[in-house]
Amino acid sequence: MTATADAEAAANELMPLAEYLGSVLRRLRALPPLDLDLTQAHGNVLANDVLAPHPYPAFDQAAIDGYAARWEDLAAAGRIGSHPSFGAFEGGPRPVRLNVVGDLGAASWRPVRLTPGTCFSVAAGAPLPIGADVVVPVHWTDQGMAAVEILHAPKRGSGVRRAGDELPVGRVLAPAGAYVTPAMVAVFAASGIGHVVVRPSPRVVVVATGDELVDVGRPSQPGQVVDANSHALTAAAVEAGALAYRIGICDDDPEGLRGLLEDQTLRADLIITTGGTGTGPGDMLRRVLSRRDHGRGAVEFTDVALCPGATLGFGTVGGEEVPVVCLPGEPGAALIGFEVLARPVIQLLAGSEPVFRPSVKAHLLETVSSPGGLREFRPAHVAERRGGGYTVQPLAGGPYTLSGLAEANGLLVLGERVTAAAAGSTVDVLLLDRRR
Repeated sequence: MTATADAEAAANELMPLAEYLGSVLRRLRALPPLDLDLTQAHGNVLANDVLAPHPYPAFDQAAIDGYAARWEDLAAAGRIGSHPSFGAFEGGPRPVRLNVVGDLGAASWRPVRLTPGTCFSVAAGAPLPIGADVVVPVHWTDQGMAAVEILHAPKRGSGVRRAGDELPVGRVLAPAGAYVTPAMVAVFAASGIGHVVVRPSPRVVVVATGDELVDVGRPSQPGQVVDANSHALTAAAVEAGALAYRIGICDDDPEGLRGLLEDQTLRADLIITTGGTGTGPGDMLRRVLSRRDHGRGAVEFTDVALCPGATLGFGTVGGEEVPVVCLPGEPGAALIGFEVLARPVIQLLAGSEPVFRPSVKAHLLETVSSPGGLREFRPAHVAERRGGGYTVQPLAGGPYTLSGLAEANGLLVLGERVTAAAAGSTVDVLLLDRRR
C-alpha cells in the first residue's frame, strides 16, 4: 500500500467535521435570559422580540426651525402675479403676513392653539401648536419677530413630524436573536424602553497547559515554548462576543490541573483549554479530563477529519458541569480549532443565530493541493470583484498556518474529497473580518 493510500485509509477512520459539530452543538443550550439596563445590553443578543410601548415621535412636533402655521393661511404666498386685462405675468412673490403670537422650544409643554392669521416661532423638536399643519423654514421668511412675512408656501405637512410617524405603538423594534447595536439602543430609549431581556455574554476562561510553556516577552528555546495560545484565544473569544479571562499557564500536574479547573467552574460558562490533547507521555490534560469523577461529567477527545489539528475535546467539568472545549497546542491549529468549534459554542451560548461565520463562493486565484480525507481550513485573502462576486488568494497553510492567519481575512475551505483545487475554480470561503 502506498503512503498516499495509507494516509487516506487513516483519514477514513476520523469523524467528519460536520458530524462532530452536530454532536457537540446538540448538547448545548443558550444561557438563561437576563433583564438588563440599555447601556449594559449593548452587544448582547435579544431573548425576546422588542415591541414599541409608545409612539415615536411621542407627540406632534416641528421637524425644523421656523414658523408653525396653518397651510390655509399660506396658500397665496409666492403665487405668480396677474392682471385681468393682460393675464399672468412675473410680478414676483406675494408674501403672506402673519402675526407671531409666541415662541415654542423643545422644552415647551403647555398646549397652545393657532387662530387664523397667526403663527408661532418654533425650534426643531418643539410641540406643534394645535391647528398647525406646516412649519415654514426660516430662510423662506423675513425672520420677523412680532409679525413675519412668508415668501413661499411649503407643501401641507412640510416640516412636521406627527406622533408615531416613524414608530407606531406595537411595532417590532427588533426581533429575538438580534444583536443590540448602538442605534438599536437609541430606538429603544426613544420609544420609552429602559430595560430589555437579553442572553448574557458567555463568561469564557482560557487556560494553556504544559510544563514547557513560558509567558510572553521572551523567545522560545529548547525546553521552553512561549505561550502564544492563551493570549490569542482570549482575544478570539472577546472578538466572538464573550467576556473572556486568561488564566494563563497550568503545569502538567494532575492535582493542580483538577483544582484549577474546579475553581474556574464557579466563574465560567465555558472553559477553553489548549495543549495536551494528544496521547503522548506529557499530555496530562487528556488523561485528567477523560476521567469521570463521582458521576460528574467527563471530556471526550475525538480524532476529527480536520486540517490543521485533528484532535478536539468536548465535555463538561465540575459539579455544575460547565462545558469545556479542548484545543491543540500548536498555535495555528489552536486558532483553527477555535474557529470551527469554540466560536460556534460561544455563539450558541449567547443565543446568536447563525452560529457560524458567513461564507461566500469565490474565484480561486492559485492552484492548491489539500490532504485527502480531511476538511482543510487554509488562511486566505478575499476581495470583491468589480461587477460582483469574490476572488480568493490562498495564504500560507500547513506548518505555516499561524503566519498565514495573521494576514488573512478569510478561510479557504477544501472538503474531505478535495486533493487539489485548480486556479479559476469556485471554492467556499469563510469571512473572518468583513471590514477589510
